[in-house]
Amino acid sequence: MSGRNDRSVLVSVLLAAILVVAALAWLGFQRVGGTPDTAAETSDEVAVEGAPLEVAGSASVPPADPTNLTYQRVADPNRTIAKDAAGRTVAVFTDGARSVRLSGPVRRFAEPKFTTATVTTDAWIRLAPQEWKAGEEKAAWYKPWITAALADKAPDALAVAMQYVQGAPEQKDAKGVRFAGDADFGPFSETDPDGRAENSDFFDYLGIQYQFSDGGRSQPQADRNGDLDCSGFVRIVYGYRLGYPVRSQNTAGAGLPRRAFAMSQFGPGVAIAADKGTQVRDFNRMQNGDLVFFNLDPSDGTQADHSGIYLGVDDAGHHRFLSSRSKANGPTFGDFGGPAILDGGGHFATKFRTVRRL
Repeated sequence: MSGRNDRSVLVSVLLAAILVVAALAWLGFQRVGGTPDTAAETSDEVAVEGAPLEVAGSASVPPADPTNLTYQRVADPNRTIAKDAAGRTVAVFTDGARSVRLSGPVRRFAEPKFTTATVTTDAWIRLAPQEWKAGEEKAAWYKPWITAALADKAPDALAVAMQYVQGAPEQKDAKGVRFAGDADFGPFSETDPDGRAENSDFFDYLGIQYQFSDGGRSQPQADRNGDLDCSGFVRIVYGYRLGYPVRSQNTAGAGLPRRAFAMSQFGPGVAIAADKGTQVRDFNRMQNGDLVFFNLDPSDGTQADHSGIYLGVDDAGHHRFLSSRSKANGPTFGDFGGPAILDGGGHFATKFRTVRRL
């Protein structure tokens, strides 16, 4: 009898294991809107999904001395470049923008579930307390800020953006609010051509009410908890996480408006590439962290209807961006539903229209 019992136990264990595997497969199936993964197999390149890997040896470069920097003015766009005693670029400040490109330890960004491409860069994107203008390095706020920014090891805009891709670990604040972790695009929708409904803002993801800089107040939708559409993704990264003001409406004024078209047309910051109704092909003026805009559906007009964050040049020389998409069901710089590259003749590249720097 003991042998039969042992076999029964073994069969039960095997059946339980099969059920667990099936459940995990179903969850993965749901994350991409009902379509199995077709990209590269998961690699060991990053220990935690969404976390950039610091490239070995990059931290050995001595940090810049913020008290011994020189400043150079350059044009197109108008900006100030800070260099250290060795002539290395330490920071780039763009007139009319708060986002600053700092040089730091080299990091490699990877999302192996959706692409074999990786982006390796020394760029760290942080927000200055106010928009830059010529001579601002002499202002009282500047030296304390640059000193702290160069020493700051907290996640920057690029690292924060990666905290919402598939598999990114959940993080909660002291009040128990989940502020980071794998985000979906939106709930299932029978009317949306891609199967997922948009209109999920950052406060929906968070599940909290929010007081906006223009006086509006949010009310999160329960069925959108953990969801971010394309502009909601931009707003949670630069707004809620990094502190850039956000607006409740699609109106001009201080702060990021709600929709992609409003951000691109009259949003804050400075236009790096104007919308001429044609594909943007000049990437020389762009820098990591810029907002990129697309007109994916020309049938509803010429205005932008999709937004993302420029990540950088990948290992194949292509310009990669992060955005939250319906087909991929959430933020990604992968190739599911079209390569997330700005150059060439792909789905997003041909509809790439304008660039702004916050």
